[in-house]
Amino acid sequence: MDNYSLRLFLTLAENLHFGRTSQLCNISRSALSRQIQRLEDEVGQKLFERDNRMVSLTPAGVRFSEYASKAVDLWKEMNEELLEEKTVLKGELSVYCSVTACYSVLPDILVKFRKKYPDIHIKLKTGDASAAISNIQEGRADIAIAARPDRLASSISFREIAVTPLVFILPSVDWAYSDCQPEQLPWDSIPMILPERELARRRVDVWFRKKGIRPNVYAQVSGNEAILAMVNLGFGVGVIPQLVFEKRPFEVDVRPIKVEPPLQPYSVGLCAQQRRLGSPLIKAFWQIVRQAD
Repeated sequence: MDNYSLRLFLTLAENLHFGRTSQLCNISRSALSRQIQRLEDEVGQKLFERDNRMVSLTPAGVRFSEYASKAVDLWKEMNEELLEEKTVLKGELSVYCSVTACYSVLPDILVKFRKKYPDIHIKLKTGDASAAISNIQEGRADIAIAARPDRLASSISFREIAVTPLVFILPSVDWAYSDCQPEQLPWDSIPMILPERELARRRVDVWFRKKGIRPNVYAQVSGNEAILAMVNLGFGVGVIPQLVFEKRPFEVDVRPIKVEPPLQPYSVGLCAQQRRLGSPLIKAFWQIVRQAD
């Protein structure tokens, strides 16, 4: 039972798809199946239920995934401690973030990091922003970029990169409320394009509740890019971080407006497991952000 086999198992346990896992791990499906079979033989238990349509973890597979995750983490920590004795840091660092963070937060950090540590390979994984913290807690990523939640687990360390206001954005094209000044907008009837969930949605809900307004929610979407696109087309008013508006990767015909009271801003930063901050690779990434302050 080696580290490579455990990593194959964890990737399959996360994706529950042999084809996708074989592509991610650059291994044939038949070779992947043989590796999993060897693990099951060593463990003496069936780890996956599988047929032609689906793959799922067995109860033994769930327990084994906890062991495998800890074992891979321990191996990584030991390997990084040995690397620290060398003059040049090498290895792989997994970073999780949303697509939005990829273009609004990450570029400046990666440019500095790559220049200083060219032999550290960054494995970038993108996904829903709401899953950033859980990816750290469950060991699927070494570092994540996320908005700091109102309550942060004591096992997670957070390093602030920026504080960004949340802003309402209006279409600049002709639409149903083009003649209204921002202070005249009928907030109880104007169509709203809101985040489906996450911290931004909670901040918006609090704002409306304090004003005694029940918003007319036209659409609930996942991702700031979708909100920008729908507002750009004149579907309604949206809410996004100002940082996203300023660093948007495509041109949109929208404009931010000021409201009273302003929406509560949030802090964007790095997240990592507290116990792993001593890892040379994680420490190197952490220090790059400190130097960028």
